[in-house]
Amino acid sequence: MEGQDLVTLANILDGHRPEKTSIIVPDGPTVSYGEFGDEVERVAGILAAYGLERGRAVSIVLGNGLDFMVIFLAVTRSGAIAAPLNAAYTAEEFKFYMEDADAQLVIVSKEADAAVTAAANLSVPCAVAELDGRGRVTITKNGSELTKGVDVIPPSPNDIALFLHTSGTTSRPKGVPLTHANLMASLGNIVSTYELSEEDTALVVMPLFHVHGLIGVSLSSLRSGGAIVVPSRFSASTFWQDQSDTGATWYSAVPTIHQILLMRADDDGAPEKSFRFIRSCSAALAPSVFSDLENRFNSPVLEAYGMTEASHQMSSNLLPPGSRTPGTVGVGTGVEIGIMSDTGSLLDTGERGEVVIKGANVTPGYHNNPEANSEAF
Repeated sequence: MEGQDLVTLANILDGHRPEKTSIIVPDGPTVSYGEFGDEVERVAGILAAYGLERGRAVSIVLGNGLDFMVIFLAVTRSGAIAAPLNAAYTAEEFKFYMEDADAQLVIVSKEADAAVTAAANLSVPCAVAELDGRGRVTITKNGSELTKGVDVIPPSPNDIALFLHTSGTTSRPKGVPLTHANLMASLGNIVSTYELSEEDTALVVMPLFHVHGLIGVSLSSLRSGGAIVVPSRFSASTFWQDQSDTGATWYSAVPTIHQILLMRADDDGAPEKSFRFIRSCSAALAPSVFSDLENRFNSPVLEAYGMTEASHQMSSNLLPPGSRTPGTVGVGTGVEIGIMSDTGSLLDTGERGEVVIKGANVTPGYHNNPEANSEAF
């Protein structure tokens, strides 16, 4: 795709050496870029042949793993919208999120009973995705495997690729559509901030249904040609073994996970030096934890600031020799950030106000919520 290089998630795997490792699943398959790309293409063709409508959402209820990554990219490759959901939701919560996204299909793992119940209540068809013995994704509907495939027309940069909800701390959760262009801009910003390359291997400890694990770590690594290590869930007891087995060069997590790793570091035989850098995001990192992390693991700790509406990352502290200040979230990464008063004027340094952001990674607007859009944009 010369001249159109890396404009959508459909070509995020392009341009990397086919034999280069893309995904490592501890106690599971290791997949090259060539194999991963072929599998995404095959599954996208199956979904398109099934009748997936372009521009409509598919709810994805799968744990962390190769099957999630293949299904996620295949849905977006087919021109549909990926809407990943937390497998721990109740049937009522699933119902709200599926209905709000107007899901046309729900793709679940075998044990997703609450999601299956919610889909049945909404009369939305349900399919089961799992890995077979060869590490290929099978999709089964009503007990029979979907195998027929068609050629797929790639999506356009302004098509919606991902549909998420804000956490809803102030009101009911708001739907956030993110375009392929939003995501590719954000991934470019993250790759550039941390100088990610094909030499890097990221250990994925955050859930893939959330922007931190999905965009902040997994998709940004794939964009750079690096590898991701995807255990089914974060486990402090296997973390250092996974790091040692794969030579992982960085990880990103919430402060709670950093604290757990610190607390157990000596008992778990954590090395004195391992990562090129450690990233922290999604909640404020206490300066004392920042210092303890740097001292124990001998890696620069880079605190970042993100939000769903900005396709995750907005600002970050910088790799050495750049500045990194405990208790701060650094500088804007490929975006314009300011602090604004209630009346909409930008404030001077040291004044208190609301964080505002402008950039190619920002959502075009909340889903079906003109009131929120008039307040926020």
